[in-house]
Amino acid sequence: MPQLSPEGQAAINAISQRTGFSPDAVTSMLFSVIAGNGSMAQFSHPEFGGSGQWMRGGMTMVSDMFNNYLKGRVDGLCSELSNLVASQPGLTQTGSFQSQNQGGGNFGSGQWQSSGGGMGMGGNQSSLFVPDASGNFNWWPADLGQPASTGAQNSVRYAYFPGSHRLAIDLNGQVTVYDSLDHQIGGFSQQQGGSGSLTFTSQYGTVFVSNLPIVSGAPQAPAQAQAYAPPPPVYDPPPQQQQTYVPQPQTFGNPLPPLGQNEVISAIEKLADLHAKGILSDQEFSTKKAELLSRL
Repeated sequence: MPQLSPEGQAAINAISQRTGFSPDAVTSMLFSVIAGNGSMAQFSHPEFGGSGQWMRGGMTMVSDMFNNYLKGRVDGLCSELSNLVASQPGLTQTGSFQSQNQGGGNFGSGQWQSSGGGMGMGGNQSSLFVPDASGNFNWWPADLGQPASTGAQNSVRYAYFPGSHRLAIDLNGQVTVYDSLDHQIGGFSQQQGGSGSLTFTSQYGTVFVSNLPIVSGAPQAPAQAQAYAPPPPVYDPPPQQQQTYVPQPQTFGNPLPPLGQNEVISAIEKLADLHAKGILSDQEFSTKKAELLSRL
């Protein structure tokens, strides 16, 4: 983001005093108006009630849609900044940069695209900003040189360098450089709404900027969805049948002497009586009964 010159800071402070907005809010809106080519702005700042849009001679929208007082203040600020930008050389350009909303169609006016350089070309320099060593107000990395084409819409700017296969994107002050590969880039478009995704046209059709390899900076669009990989098959072993353990009567030392039939029957009847009263469990009753029968 270009640095304000002493003249530029003085202009910001004067507008801040007249409009009642802080210098930080005025500076933020200045860059939004410049990005809208001086005739529109898409802004986001707490003093403006959050996100909103302004169009010269048109509507002003803020998050609090019924706050007409705030709308009037924002409109006055944007109008004054628009006049300031129009009075400065090299800050506005002409052409086209497509911007589409979610429902389709073009959005807004003041969209622009230029060829062959950045702000302050040809010796015409704005006094609002401090020029770089080359005398230009370029926002892209200096080692990229001069672009074949530049453009901006709202909070997004681009610069295309076909010789080095580089594409620079400035989104809200964050500059990312992409490898344009073998694309022969034509026009750009911006999807308004949630993601603000940038696309461009090339010999391969419409391409999302986020699909290009990143050379430097942070990605400007949400990460692409990862390819779906089916989960590995889960092996379920067949259920095993549970074996029932039946205890066998055990004898210790010398085997017990055999009993008479009447004695066995009498003992079993006593065991059955204890079992009926719940004193013996089924297993205990069966074990004792088998032991008695083995002594016949």
